[in-house]
Amino acid sequence: MVAGRNVPKSNQRLKTANLGFPRMGRQRELKFALEGYWTGKHTEKELLETASALRREHWKLQRAAGIEFIPSNDFSLYDQVLDALVLVGATPERFGGGAVTLERYFAMARNSREQTAMEMTKWFDTNYHYLVPEWSAGISFQIDTTKLLGEISEARALGIETRPTLIGPLTLLLLGKGVEGFDPLMLLPKLTAAYKQILERLAAEGVTWVQIDEPMLVTDLEARTREAYRHVYSELKPVPMKLMLTTYFDSVGDNLQIAVELGTAGLHIDLVRAPEQLKATLAALKPEQILSMGVVEGRNIWLTDFSVVMPMLDEAVNRLGGDRVLVAPSCSLLHVPHDLRSEAQLSPNIKSWLRFAEEKLAEIVALANRDETAHQANAAVVADREAAETTTNPQVRAAIATLEARDFQRKSPYPKRASVQREELGLPLLPTTTIGSFPQTAEVRKHRAAVKQGHETPEQYDAFLRDTIAKCIREQERIGLDVLVHGEFERNDMVEYFAEFLDGFAFTENGWVQSYGSRCVKPPVIYGDVSRPAPMTLKWTGYARSLTSRPLKGMLTGPITVLQWSFVRNDIPRKETAWQIALALRDEVKDLEGAGIRVIQVDEPALREGLPLRRADWPAYLDWAIKAFKLATSGVGDETQIHTHMCYCEFEDILPSIAALDADVISMESARSRMELLSAFRSHKYPNEIGPGVYDIHSPRVPSAAEIGDLLRLALKVLKPEQLWVNPDCGLKTRGWPETVAALENMCKAASELRAQLSA
Repeated sequence: MVAGRNVPKSNQRLKTANLGFPRMGRQRELKFALEGYWTGKHTEKELLETASALRREHWKLQRAAGIEFIPSNDFSLYDQVLDALVLVGATPERFGGGAVTLERYFAMARNSREQTAMEMTKWFDTNYHYLVPEWSAGISFQIDTTKLLGEISEARALGIETRPTLIGPLTLLLLGKGVEGFDPLMLLPKLTAAYKQILERLAAEGVTWVQIDEPMLVTDLEARTREAYRHVYSELKPVPMKLMLTTYFDSVGDNLQIAVELGTAGLHIDLVRAPEQLKATLAALKPEQILSMGVVEGRNIWLTDFSVVMPMLDEAVNRLGGDRVLVAPSCSLLHVPHDLRSEAQLSPNIKSWLRFAEEKLAEIVALANRDETAHQANAAVVADREAAETTTNPQVRAAIATLEARDFQRKSPYPKRASVQREELGLPLLPTTTIGSFPQTAEVRKHRAAVKQGHETPEQYDAFLRDTIAKCIREQERIGLDVLVHGEFERNDMVEYFAEFLDGFAFTENGWVQSYGSRCVKPPVIYGDVSRPAPMTLKWTGYARSLTSRPLKGMLTGPITVLQWSFVRNDIPRKETAWQIALALRDEVKDLEGAGIRVIQVDEPALREGLPLRRADWPAYLDWAIKAFKLATSGVGDETQIHTHMCYCEFEDILPSIAALDADVISMESARSRMELLSAFRSHKYPNEIGPGVYDIHSPRVPSAAEIGDLLRLALKVLKPEQLWVNPDCGLKTRGWPETVAALENMCKAASELRAQLSA
C-alpha cells in the first residue's frame, strides 16, 4: 500500500459509460479507405465496408472492456457536425436538396466543381475541426435517420445495445452561422420538431437511452439562449426516452440550474476540467436524476490518479446512492489515440504513465469496480511519475525565473520597423508568398521512411533533400513569388518535427488522433522541462537561402501551437511549459537572424484554440499566451520581419490580443468566407500587415486569377495596399504539385495585375 493514498470506502460496483471512441482504427484504416475512395482506388462499397468493420470492432472491444453504456452514432466518415446536419435535414441550401449522397456529403466537406466547401473551425478548445452549419430560412428539416438507425441495427446484430449519441439542438444551432445576417434562432421551432421526430423514431425502435451532447452549456449564455434551452427540452420531454444531457470541456457553472431543470434523466459533467462543480451538482440534481461523472481524462493521455477520483465517487455515492452514479470519461475519447500496445519505442517509465483510449476504458471499469488492488497499483505508478528526476531541468526553471520586461518587447514600434524592413527587403506592393510547406509527395514520404528504417543512409537522404529544396526554390522563382520558403520537405509534422530537437519530449509510433476528415496528427508528449540543445532549422533554411537572391522566410511553429498540439504534462501549469518552449524558440529565431534570414514566420494557428470557454478566464490566458509569442520573437533587430500564421478559428473576439502579438505580418484563412474576417480587422483598426488567404488549400480545385483578384479587391476595401500580402490559406503539404503550381501561378498573376492597376 502506498502511504497517503485514499482507498475506496465502499466495494459497491458502479455502472460504466463511454461517450465516444476514436474513429480511424488502430492502423488508421478509415483514413486510407477515405483517401482511396477520393482518389478512385476504392469503391463506395469498399469504403462503407471498412467503416462498418471498424464500428463492429470498436463496439466489441468496449463490451469486452466492461463498458455498459456503449455509444453509437459517434462514428463518422468525416465530421459529426456534418452528420448531424444530414440527420436533421439541415445541410446548406447551396448544395441542393433531397437525400444526401456520399458524393454530396464529401462535396460539402471538401469542395466540388460547383461549390466551395463549408467553413471549418475548431471544436471548442480542441484541435478537432468541425464543419460550420450554415443557417438560412429555406432549410427544410426533412430528417434522415438512415445512419442513426443503421448503426443501432449493426450493433444489435452483435448482441450489443448501444446508447446513440446526438449533438444537442442548441449546440448544433449555436455552433453555426446565419447566412447573410439570418438569425439562427428563428429556426428553433423547426429544429425542435426535427429532434422530436428523431427521438420518437428511436423510441419506436426500442431505444431506452440517448446521449444528447450540449457542450454549449459550459459557455457564457445569453438570457435568450437559456430560455431557448427551456423551450426545446420541454418540447422533447413527452417522448418516452431517457436522455443523458452531456456537457464537457468546462464547468456548467451558472448554467447548472438550467441543465437540471431541463428534466433529462441524467446529467454528465466534466470532473477533470472542473472538479469543483461536483458539490453544487450533487445538491442541484433532482431525486430521480442520474449523475454521469467524467473522471477519466478524455483529452489527454496521462493515467488517472485514482486517489483524486475515489473521494469524488464516494461523495457522489454517499449523496445519491450507487444506482444513480455512472463512471465515464470526461468527454469523447475521439481526442486520444487508440491503444498503447504497439508503442515499443517509448521509454518503459514514460509508457507506464500513459493511457490511450482502450486503456482509459480499463481505468473507467477499474474505478467503477472500486477495487483496492487496482487502486494500489495505480498509486504506485503515480508515485513513480512524481519522483522521476528526468522531468525537471533546474537551468530551464532558473531562466524562466530571471526573465525581465524587456525580454517581451521588440526594440522599436511597428511603424519604425516597417520602414526599416521595406528598405531591407525591397518588396513590391502586394508581396506574394506561401505559408511554408510545399507538397509532401509519395517520394518525399518514401525517402523519409527509408532513412528512419535504415534502408537509406543519412547522407543519401540529405542529398535527396538538397535536390528537392533546390527544385522548389527554382519553381518558386519561375512562378514569380516574392518571398520564398524552403518547402519543409524534411518535416513530418509542424509540431513533431520541432519536438524531436527539444529535450522534454517523447514520441509515439501510432499515437494518431483525428484533426479533420482523414487528416490525422501524432502529437508529441511533453513529459518534462523543455529546452533546445542545438539549432533545429538552420541547416535547411540556410541552405535554401544560399540558392536564391530573393528574400527567404524561415519557418517555425509557435510556443502556444506546440503546447496545444502536444499531449502536455499535467503536473505543472501550462503557462510554465509554454514559456519554456518560447525560450527554446527564441534561441532559434536569433540563430536564423544571425544567418541572414530577414523574414521569420512563427506560426500560431492554435492561439484561439487555447482560449478558455468562459470569458472571465480569457484575460489570464491571453496574457501569458501573448507573452509566450513575444518572448520567442522579440530578440531580433528592427530589420528582421516577424510573420505569424493563424487558420480555421474565430478570431474576431480576440483581435486586440492578436494586435498585441506585434507581429509585422499576420496571415490567415479567409478564402472560404470570402474575406468576411477582414471587416473585424477594419473595426479594430489593425495597424500592421495582413495576408488574408486567397484560396482554400484543402481542395485540389485551382482558383482562377480572376477569382483571386476579386478576393483581393474585397480585401482592399478594408486594408490599405501597403498592408496587404497575397498568400494561400494555409500550407501546401497535402496538395499535389500540378494543382499547387497552377494555383500559385494564378495567385501571382492576380497580384501582378492588381499591382499594375494600383500603380496606374
